[in-house]
Amino acid sequence: MSLQKPKLLLHVCCAPCSIAVIDELKNQFDLTVFFYNPNIYPKAEYLKRKKYVMLICREWNVPMIDADYETDIYARATIGLTDEPEGGRRCRECFKLRLAKTAKYSAEGGWRIFSTSLSSGRNKKAEMINAIGQELARQHGLEFLSKDWKKDGRQEKARQMIAQRNIYRQDYCGCVYSLKGVKKYD
Repeated sequence: MSLQKPKLLLHVCCAPCSIAVIDELKNQFDLTVFFYNPNIYPKAEYLKRKKYVMLICREWNVPMIDADYETDIYARATIGLTDEPEGGRRCRECFKLRLAKTAKYSAEGGWRIFSTSLSSGRNKKAEMINAIGQELARQHGLEFLSKDWKKDGRQEKARQMIAQRNIYRQDYCGCVYSLKGVKKYD
């Protein structure tokens, strides 16, 4: 008798941040990837990031849900926060927006567990992201898999995996505000 793996809905932002996470979780869970990133600017960048997530999912036969590109919702969520520094209140609202959509989709679609690859970014605060995920999980009667995906060699593994596959690696977080003053970003 085989045991069924628990279902997990994983929000992902891009291939570099999610490849090692997907690789790890696909063996532990009945995994589905959820691509929802209304913050990414411009649309050509959004499409490029989505393309590489799709390639990874196809390679490993992991189902992927392509959610809407709702830039107007992101713009409304960040009104008054345009001058915030990277990692500040604007980022918190952006994380909350994307994780709220993931939690709602998870609850409505029968996933009892959800998570995100957002904390794998070098400059992303896992404590902030995980606290948002935990609160949304409570609100929806779900479980949030809290991780700091930067740890335990995952960043190096991700670098190797994207280099082996020649995957596009962006040089900014994604929103129009992070595009200003671009510096190499993980």
